[in-house]
Amino acid sequence: MGEKTQKIQQYKRDAVALLRDKIRQAPGLIFTDYRGLTVAQISDLRRTLRKQSAEYKVVKNSYAKIALAELGLPFQEGFLTNPTAIAMARTDVGPVAKALFDFARESRLKVKGGMIDGKALEVLAVEAISRLPGRLELLAMLMGTMNAPLRNMMYAMKGVSSKLVRTLQAVADQKAKTKES
Repeated sequence: MGEKTQKIQQYKRDAVALLRDKIRQAPGLIFTDYRGLTVAQISDLRRTLRKQSAEYKVVKNSYAKIALAELGLPFQEGFLTNPTAIAMARTDVGPVAKALFDFARESRLKVKGGMIDGKALEVLAVEAISRLPGRLELLAMLMGTMNAPLRNMMYAMKGVSSKLVRTLQAVADQKAKTKES
């Protein structure tokens, strides 16, 4: 083999290794078909996804297949057909999915499916995840639910103690009136 061929092969191995490392670090992947989008639209989408702690990367299907196979991750063939870009969520997948579906409503972006924690998901499952509240909203709801009984008990106890204080004050006032008369 010539030196040029070896350099090309090394470049391809490096590209697969880089993609494999990015996929390994991402708990959630969403596969999209970006045909029909302008460079400006893709740049806007990348900016939007960056705010959601995600990276949007156009990938070569053959490289993605190799990277996923090396990681032992199952994927459906439909995920890696036609031009493909992968949104790699670094934290919560829900807001990333929501951003993608919101963008898809306004453009020609097509969501193909996804993968969360190594499990392949159909488009409908990814869309359902996009409608769920985010991690922070769920934590806030949980904290509100956990605090409600304590708050109610606090108000009940405060009500009892304030009634006791008002009753004692009324008795003291009554005794003061009877002593004056």
